Amino acid sequence: MTLSTNKWLCVSALALSTALATTPSVIAQETADEPVEEIIIAHERYDPVRVLGDRIDTDPGSIAFADAELIADIAADHPAEILNTLPGVNIQMNSGQEHLLAIRSPVFTGGAGQGSFLILENGVPTRSPAFGNVNILIEPHHEVATAIEVVRGPGSARQGSNAVHGLINFILPDPYVTPESTARISYGSLGRARGDTALSNPGTGLGINASIMHDNGWRDDTSVDQQKLSLVKGVFLGDWDGSVWFSASNLEQETGGFLRGTDAFEDASLAKTNSNPDAWRNAWSARLGARLETDMAGGLVTVTPFVRTQAMQFAQHFLPNGGVEKNAHTGGGFQLAYENRPSENVTYKVGLDTDVASGSLKEIQPDPFGFFPSDSRFPQGLHYDYTVDTTMLGLWGELDWELADNVKLLAGLRGETHDYDYSTDAPVGINGRFNVVAARSDSFDLLTPKLGIIYTPEDTSYYANYARGERAPQASDLYRLQSQQVAGEIETETLDSFEIGIRRANGQHRIYFDVAAYWMEKDNFFFRDSDRLNVPNGKSEHKGIEAQASWEPSDSFTLSTNVTYGEHKYAFNRTADSIQSGNFIDTAPKWLADLRADWQVTEALSLNGAVEHIGEYYTNAGNTAEYPGHTVLSVGGEYALDDSHALRVNIRNLTDERYADRADFAFGGERYFPGEPANITVSLKKTF
Repeated sequence: MTLSTNKWLCVSALALSTALATTPSVIAQETADEPVEEIIIAHERYDPVRVLGDRIDTDPGSIAFADAELIADIAADHPAEILNTLPGVNIQMNSGQEHLLAIRSPVFTGGAGQGSFLILENGVPTRSPAFGNVNILIEPHHEVATAIEVVRGPGSARQGSNAVHGLINFILPDPYVTPESTARISYGSLGRARGDTALSNPGTGLGINASIMHDNGWRDDTSVDQQKLSLVKGVFLGDWDGSVWFSASNLEQETGGFLRGTDAFEDASLAKTNSNPDAWRNAWSARLGARLETDMAGGLVTVTPFVRTQAMQFAQHFLPNGGVEKNAHTGGGFQLAYENRPSENVTYKVGLDTDVASGSLKEIQPDPFGFFPSDSRFPQGLHYDYTVDTTMLGLWGELDWELADNVKLLAGLRGETHDYDYSTDAPVGINGRFNVVAARSDSFDLLTPKLGIIYTPEDTSYYANYARGERAPQASDLYRLQSQQVAGEIETETLDSFEIGIRRANGQHRIYFDVAAYWMEKDNFFFRDSDRLNVPNGKSEHKGIEAQASWEPSDSFTLSTNVTYGEHKYAFNRTADSIQSGNFIDTAPKWLADLRADWQVTEALSLNGAVEHIGEYYTNAGNTAEYPGHTVLSVGGEYALDDSHALRVNIRNLTDERYADRADFAFGGERYFPGEPANITVSLKKTF
């Protein structure tokens, strides 16, 4: 099945014509006296690129990032391959480009999976707050990103609803920061072909990036076609300067279903089969944004307007009744920030955020359920057909106070309001297992404080941090109700987070490490139980330790690692689902670990190897079913053929480990998405 992309093409043309029509007054930036060795993407939305140096010590929180070199070396076909190398992150692959996220959390599904994580592109949310998606990472242009940042735990006062367990920020190439142009083609032994280009012209301030992929699918009937486009243009408008960017994606895939049966993933021939050959997913998205700055009233003013649109259709292969869903939303808004430094040791920032959107969802069950058409639980025909208009308004402030030469306090507060206006074209009332509520309006108010302190004697920093994360319900939480639910019973989900940590960056010994311990409590945890009934009032507790470190014993060799230990538990009782307070939440491995070695053998040859470990975890809330975990080894290398051409080889799952990307327990049995077998990808890259 094919989803029309006319709107995507129209927006692409509009963005390209806008970018080409604007010429910056600055041809090149000044070069600092000292060379920039590394960059870090800070979770200040208005300062996306910062020099590593002592800046990493200024935030009393847990930040990790993948730089351009790591992104290029991994050459990921899915951002999970990059993000899972960072501490506290566990992204499980399903089929094709489908996935589920976890950051200091279990792997969430449903509304919790949609709304617990904030995904940004150049510091701007890729979706409006009420219209998230568990597969949201299919949209950002990770293939050409110059950096990807992960903030673990609630975001700062500058980030609003959905930055509960963490956020991920994708940074598009800036033609002034990344003046080189590159083109890359690759082909893998599993039948996956890709082409990526990142064309940069500092003279005009224009960058054009494109990616295209075709995957035959190593399982039956699981082909994937995906295209992405992004543009970045430097602009100068009077006293204002900054950049405009546009990005778009299109996905058409045949989707593989779960393998069913205990340890079914261990059977290599069974793993290639697909129990849902008619499953599919089509999706497109487009985003246009700008970031403009000027000096005003003794400080710095930043304005970031944006618009976005997306649509998705898919077969609900993971449900027994085989429904088809279509969802979409369109909206936009702006971010306004003012920063001032009234004294040498005090900086304050204030901001205003708005987001207005209109979204829709329609679900149809084409065929009767089961052997008996009269089965009333899942009636054939229309289940939902609604529209929701949303408005978000947020005000925030932050104080950065240097109490002494080596002590810094960061305090912030954000207030936010969300308004929903819902209407339905489906008949109101109970329809089997589905509850269509009458037209209504809802409103939610959020207040999220943050307080952190960091002490930095010489090259070691000690920090402590408190933050509250809150999220207004997803539109689907509120209006896609089950028969046993009552409209209006869902409340704002709240998480309180405490963490302490120590980190060190020592240039002399080439050692860097960051160790953080956290404890979090969540109220009004909204999730779906094993019978797919919604639970609106859950409670949970999360605690753990995360460590990341790197060591460069020589100019040519680097060893880096991260280890995470986490306990994610229910903090309430629910007899109907065998939940007891103290039970581990399902799909929450205690142990996550990654070890990577990079060796520059000669000027032309580099080699790398990585080991990823996922520990055992329970697959049901009653803690009676378990996945044993797995360890996967990957190796790669690159050889420079000349000054502008390089050949890269990546081998994933070198030992051909039989494992599951995702293990689950539902409808009375175990089910899995199998991990890829051993495979090799060869790519050729040209720099010009």
